[in-house]
Amino acid sequence: MNTTSPTSETIRLSILGMRCAGCIAAVETALQAVAGVETVSVNFADHSATVTGQLDVDLLKQALKASGYDAAVMEGLEDPEDEQIQQQQHYRQLMIKASVAGALGLFLMLGEHSFPAINTAQGREFWPFISLLTLLVLFYSGGHFFQSAYKLIQVKQANMDTLISLGTGSAWLYSTVLIDFSQQLPSLSAHAYFEASAVILAFINLGNALEIRARGKTSEAIRALLGLQPRTARVVRDGQEIDIAIDQVGLGETLRVRPGEKIPVDGVVLDGHSHVDEAMLTGEAMPVEKTLGAKVAAGTINQQGSFLFTATRIGRDTALAQIIQSVRQAQNSKPALAKLADKISAVFVPTVVAIAALTFLVWLIIGPEPALGYAFVTSMTVLVIACPCALGLATPISVMVAVGRAAQMGILIRQGEALQTAGKISCLILDKTGTVTAGKPALAAVVALAEHSESEVLHYAASLESGSEHPLASAILAAAAEQNLKLHKVRKFQAISGQGISGRINDQVCLFGNLALMTANGIDVGAHQARLDQLASQGQTPMLLAVAEQLIGIVAVADPIKSDSAQAVQQLQQRGIRLLMVTGDNPITAQAIAKQAGISEFRAQVLPQDKAAVVKELQAQGEIVGMVGDGINDAPALAQADVGFAIGTGTDVAIESADIVLLQGSLLKIGQAISLSKLTVRNIQQNLLGAFFYNSIGIPVAAGLLYPLFGILLNPMLAGAAMAMSSVTVVSNANRLRWVKLDEN
Repeated sequence: MNTTSPTSETIRLSILGMRCAGCIAAVETALQAVAGVETVSVNFADHSATVTGQLDVDLLKQALKASGYDAAVMEGLEDPEDEQIQQQQHYRQLMIKASVAGALGLFLMLGEHSFPAINTAQGREFWPFISLLTLLVLFYSGGHFFQSAYKLIQVKQANMDTLISLGTGSAWLYSTVLIDFSQQLPSLSAHAYFEASAVILAFINLGNALEIRARGKTSEAIRALLGLQPRTARVVRDGQEIDIAIDQVGLGETLRVRPGEKIPVDGVVLDGHSHVDEAMLTGEAMPVEKTLGAKVAAGTINQQGSFLFTATRIGRDTALAQIIQSVRQAQNSKPALAKLADKISAVFVPTVVAIAALTFLVWLIIGPEPALGYAFVTSMTVLVIACPCALGLATPISVMVAVGRAAQMGILIRQGEALQTAGKISCLILDKTGTVTAGKPALAAVVALAEHSESEVLHYAASLESGSEHPLASAILAAAAEQNLKLHKVRKFQAISGQGISGRINDQVCLFGNLALMTANGIDVGAHQARLDQLASQGQTPMLLAVAEQLIGIVAVADPIKSDSAQAVQQLQQRGIRLLMVTGDNPITAQAIAKQAGISEFRAQVLPQDKAAVVKELQAQGEIVGMVGDGINDAPALAQADVGFAIGTGTDVAIESADIVLLQGSLLKIGQAISLSKLTVRNIQQNLLGAFFYNSIGIPVAAGLLYPLFGILLNPMLAGAAMAMSSVTVVSNANRLRWVKLDEN
């Protein structure tokens, strides 16, 4: 239920400084504390936050600044090149910081045996210089960690930066104090850890840089969609064609699209003919023909022809903008698995600090000599290895990759929760018209009677229908046009409500309609009743044609099933999913369509408002229900279902009641969405298991659990490397979703 006020607005903030799962809670807390904020959704995968309410941007930025983060408003359709440039700059900065810290660490490690001892006269001159040099590196390569940790402490919060700052800072402080007090410590404790501070920062910055590089691949689908938006448009003003900036195009303006150009805004064709490549919006590889009255969508690519069209939707209202917004909305949303990780992360850092403190005390009290040295090394290692980067990335990075992959295939996932639920669907309800069927009537059969030809029957029927507004008229007229039939002139045309039409052709009274029309005019059709029943049983609508009070033919029109509906039904049944077709049509037609599609269960004469009751009934039986419909008449059922699939066309994607929109309209996409759901959940579980396993094993080893048995202690520098690479591993595992074959799961 939407709880936002009518005056609410929604903005996206790009946030600098997010580095772990703890940052999610910190950012949410900071933003929610600002007056006027109603909802906050943080996307850790692309370091952004979506905020809704009566907003003051300056107050939002100030709140984040106080918590250690910088922010900028992301307006409209951002330039993908600018985003890439920012990522590349950040990547280079982190690599330089890693190199500086790594160079110092390598120097200290290689020269360890040639440097003077700390407790010698030469050492007391040499090591203060190293301390100062290390401090400078801490400020340059680790300053952002310390600054963030300090600001978080001020607001009584903690995150990964807290652990890194405590670990590297305490290593430097211990080593610096050691220079002046080495005489008071056991000889084995007199070892400086300046190199540990430097190398840990090198590994963490390197890991963050590699994470940015790997994470950048996950937003390729969004960047591809953003890249579809042209920068200029050619408009027709005062009879002249001029090029203007895309943001200057107004509603109702006439625009020209030339061969090979991207369509700048949504609209309707006014003049001309072409084919348009809509693959990026619908996933359909074949170009779509566009003639007078056809709808065109922003970002699609014109092929050979040129045409004029009028702008119907611009800016953030275009199909392209809505798709991008829906993809981002799904990436921001949190499945149950993500919420579990968030809860754990919220208490993780304080728990780790407590474990590190306990480790220090245990080693200090019962550890072997030098107890202080062992206590310091183990507690510092616990702090470093426990950084929850991998835990924070485990779910959002998989969701981000999966949603982007789906968008490329013409599957628009609007709710991240649907990614987790779709794979569990046990029963799928299918609407008939426009879902199983094409939703567009077509001529199914022409039966000629009384020595007349099929062509003659169609000729009469099309001539009469040329003046009709009945939905079935277009199917008959289209069939006549294909045969190049020149229509008769019709006089005294009359539409008879609920029965059909009448008119005079060549001074003969012609009737075209249902059985009631024939009965009312005294025309006996009893001899042909069996044929009428046969056509009806096949899901066709038969119409009778009489000329001069003589029945001369039957014309049948039907809404044919989509070419891939039967294949999709078979695939879904092979997955063990129960299928139920629900329609408002009569039982005979419903049975015929269900049989053609291979669906064994159906319910007929169900009103749109009653479809939601069918969903509830199945849910009460323990079924996890998916509903597939057109997103308008079926809105209550789509909203009630565990997962709602809306059939879209690429220009009607803002269907609020659905969780997933199938842009191309093919039922085969449902199977692909279910496969993607299962693969994504499996991928998230792998990431979470890896992160939990890493921390559950890493922390005890770092605390020295293996030392009493095997004499093994984990080096703090190795802990830093392992922590950094765990995040890269999670991101790399999530990116596998970009390449899996969805039809095989």
